This record gives sequence, C-alpha cells and structure tokens, in this order.
Amino acid sequence: MLLERLLRKERVAAILKVLADNPNKIYSLGHFSEMFMAARSTLSEDITIAKRVIESLGEGYVETIPGAAGGVRYIPGLSRMDKDILIEQLGNMLKTSDRIIPGGFIYMNDVICSPDIASKVGIIFAQKFKDKAPDYVITVETKGIPIAMMTAKYLNVPLIIVRRDSRVTEGSTVSINYISGSSKRIQTMSLSKRSVKKGSNCVFVDDFMKAGGTANGIIDLMKEFECKVVGIGVLVESSTLNKRLVEHYISIMKLESVDEEMGQIHIVPSLNY
Repeated sequence: MLLERLLRKERVAAILKVLADNPNKIYSLGHFSEMFMAARSTLSEDITIAKRVIESLGEGYVETIPGAAGGVRYIPGLSRMDKDILIEQLGNMLKTSDRIIPGGFIYMNDVICSPDIASKVGIIFAQKFKDKAPDYVITVETKGIPIAMMTAKYLNVPLIIVRRDSRVTEGSTVSINYISGSSKRIQTMSLSKRSVKKGSNCVFVDDFMKAGGTANGIIDLMKEFECKVVGIGVLVESSTLNKRLVEHYISIMKLESVDEEMGQIHIVPSLNY
C-alpha cells in the first residue's frame, strides 16, 4: 500500500502501529520503503526512534535483524507496573467467596474471557517462551482457549486445540487415554493428524493446573506426532497437592486454599511467572 509522503513523526507512528498489530512478524526495510516512499536510510532512523519509544515505555522492544533475510519486528512485553496491576487485579477478582465451586475449585470463566486479561497473560507467556522457538501453541478445549489464543498471537504461531473426543469433521485423529492427576480417572484426548507437523516444538497453555494430568497427557499426545512440548504455562495452579505429574512449568497465580465452609479463598502471585 502506497501512502502520501509523511512527516517523520507520522511515519514513526505508522511503523509502531504496523509492528504492534503484528507482533513477532518480521518486516523488511523494503516493505516500509515501498509503503512510505522513503529511503531505507531514512527508515532506519525512524525505526531507531520507534525502538527508543517502545523500550522507554517498558512495552517490549523492537528488534532489528541483519542480513538479506532480516528486517525489523516487535517483541511484545509488559512493564513491571503493568504486571503488578495485572496481579493485583487477578487477586482481587479471584478471591471473592461467590467464586467457590464444590471440590476446591474456583469459577474463572469471566476472568479468562476478559480480552484485557487474556491479552496481558498472553504477553507474559510469549515473553517466557519466545526463546524456546515454538512452532505451535496447544491447549485443550475449552476454557484455556482465550489465553492460549493470545499467547499464539504474540508468538506469531498457530493455535492447536485438542479435543476431549474425536469429531468427524476433523478427519483422521490420534487419540490417547491419560490419567487425571487429581481424580485418578482415565480420560481421553484426541487431535487431528493434520493439526501439527512432525518434529515441531509446542507450548502448552491452560487456565488451571491441579496435579498436571492434562499437561502430562499433552506431552504423551505430542510424542505420538514425534513433537516436543518445550514449555507449559497456566494461569492458576493449585498448591493443595504436593506432587505434580510435570515439573517444569510457569504459572501466574497460585491457589493455596479454598475454605468452602468459611467462604474464603487464599490466592497469591506465583514466584515463577
């Protein structure tokens, strides 16, 4: 798309808009040169200004990639203040007594489906897992989908949704049985054979982890595709169980106790997010 010649401040604003709307996507200088009808040397100066603005705000950083296949991309991030605000917001929302569900769980659908919260959680997970170079973000239907989708957006990779049962519309599937870590019940998960390429790296994202049975099942399912789970991220983990079926994961909040009789929820920030 060709634009009329713009002033530098207008070009910088437009560059920031393009990069922010497409996180982790590489744009060549030639792309912006054609868009703004400006010399590459001029655009290099514009990008330097854009980079300084983003980093001064603590909203991630703009990365320049040298070489013929290089360019520029925006790596999203949250400032320390924004993270603190998110943690305080989550704590205030999730500790109200009307969220208690029998069995030691808490109702979180409204939190997970909040675009603002899901987006910020997605940025945190993308920051954590970017260096793992994942090819996909994977989740299990249905509650983890919003935060998994935001994580996939900020990593600029596809989202894979594992089903609890196979569906005719998805063609041939691979199904496995796994044992729930908390209830010790045998459950099933399935995934279309067309969903993931052999040898891919995946990041598993979910809303809640109790003992890690679902995450462990995902690891086993990915082995059937000759793929590897290189990271696990959950919004809330329960600390009521001492033993996990998975060891390496990150969480945003930690549910320490739910007192159904007293109507009290004790939830705190995780130390590993």
